[in-house]
Amino acid sequence: MTVHLEVAEGVGTLRLDRPPMNALDIASQDRLKELAEEVTRREDVRAVVIHGGEKVFAAGADIKEMQAMDHTAMVLRSKALQDSFTAVARIPKPVVAAVTGYALGGGCELALCADYRIAGENAKLGQPEILLGLIPGAGGTQRLSRLIGPSKAKDLIFTGRQVRADEALALGLVDRVVPAGEVHAQAHAWAAKLAQGPAIALRAAKESIDTGLETDIDTGLAVERNWFAGLFATEDRERGMRSFVEEGPGKAKFR
Repeated sequence: MTVHLEVAEGVGTLRLDRPPMNALDIASQDRLKELAEEVTRREDVRAVVIHGGEKVFAAGADIKEMQAMDHTAMVLRSKALQDSFTAVARIPKPVVAAVTGYALGGGCELALCADYRIAGENAKLGQPEILLGLIPGAGGTQRLSRLIGPSKAKDLIFTGRQVRADEALALGLVDRVVPAGEVHAQAHAWAAKLAQGPAIALRAAKESIDTGLETDIDTGLAVERNWFAGLFATEDRERGMRSFVEEGPGKAKFR
């Protein structure tokens, strides 16, 4: 398999494993979708880490595979490509990308599907598709512009240039930069901490934010309001408030 799922401490790690560069071929894309749907269903997975290993996250799509495809073949494939990444983006649990080495093209687009991105000092990110006479096709034009703004996204997409970790941090493309050897450990720690949190409330927060970004503010507020009121029916809400009153803030243990 080109992508593996490992579960520990409530954290599911989606591990890309297609050496040497983790090129995301069709089999990898389909496997990502399959595993994203699995971690969505599994109650023992409370948070997710996406990791490519110590040397490289994912250097992009399999160009040799794509070169052999004509217009008709890509028309038939392009939705499945997007659907595989969308399945990752719609995992209703906290998702962190642990980025080491190259995260280019489809690799960058996969990192964009996470809620949070921790990059190693050796990371290089970018959308170089324009250098092939293409544009990003797995969500890059949409997710990158929403994350860092249209002007900055256009600069990266128009030029195809790669950015190092420090510039990626300044752009808002990644959220934390750490020594390369600490990337996975810190990503797992971030996920493990959230895995101990109130699962339904975390899902509500993620859905409210993501839905709100895609719609007008009144609709977003309605989504937030419905989730907010609905959480009053959960045991976690009862535990959280009781713990706050009896023990003070930040001491609740959720189920």
